[in-house]
Amino acid sequence: MSEWITVTRAEELAPGERRVINVDDAQIAVFNLDGQYYAIEDVCTHDGGHLTGGTVEGDQIVCPRHGARFCIRSGAALSAPAYEPTRTFPVRVENGQIQVRDNRWD
Repeated sequence: MSEWITVTRAEELAPGERRVINVDDAQIAVFNLDGQYYAIEDVCTHDGGHLTGGTVEGDQIVCPRHGARFCIRSGAALSAPAYEPTRTFPVRVENGQIQVRDNRWD
């Protein structure tokens, strides 16, 4: 079972902001959406590029290359040219620290 990895202090990730960390060779983007934290793999399932260069609109991130949209809360692909979801990861706040866990190998 994988361990929880600290991303940052909760007070250092304001609403609307994101942080990207590398966990077990996966780029994981952690978002603060109105005080709730979500983590998705920083990859567009259309072409494998990074999502975090794109804009966040509500609870969606828009791929900066071809405009595919993904739900930050669920990882769902919401528009072409992406049809497959991006992976989500568990997030928690422990002692004021935002933590993420790579559960791919559990």
